[in-house]
Amino acid sequence: MTKGLEITPAEWQVMRIVWTLGETTSNQIITILQRKVDWKPATVKTLLRRLVAKGALSTTRQGRSFIYRPLVAEQSTMNQVADDLFNSICEHCVGQTLNHVVDQATLSQDDIKRLQQTLKEKMATAPETVQCNCVPGENVHCQH
Repeated sequence: MTKGLEITPAEWQVMRIVWTLGETTSNQIITILQRKVDWKPATVKTLLRRLVAKGALSTTRQGRSFIYRPLVAEQSTMNQVADDLFNSICEHCVGQTLNHVVDQATLSQDDIKRLQQTLKEKMATAPETVQCNCVPGENVHCQH
């Protein structure tokens, strides 16, 4: 994901479809979204225009249709959003937030095994505690 690319929740709905299909028409996206969220075609077309303007999608005309393709990779885009989130919260709260995410997510057994391995490796170099980074350079008692 390009640094600075901000995708709204509604735009994520569109991107998920384009990432899944690889390339698709506006009519296919409209049909899928109308079944999922009952959006009007004009709403979907507006979202598509915004995503093209942001550099997230490319579009080419093919006859009377427009073909859309992703210009940003799905995993790197999700990673960047996660990085942005975790860089903006108190380091003291990261563990609790990750625990919440893991608790709420549906995970496969392979996902859980990978997480366990990652945690095992991180345990070897993890500090005993993590300091608050909300007010740099200040001796402030963290309220978290």
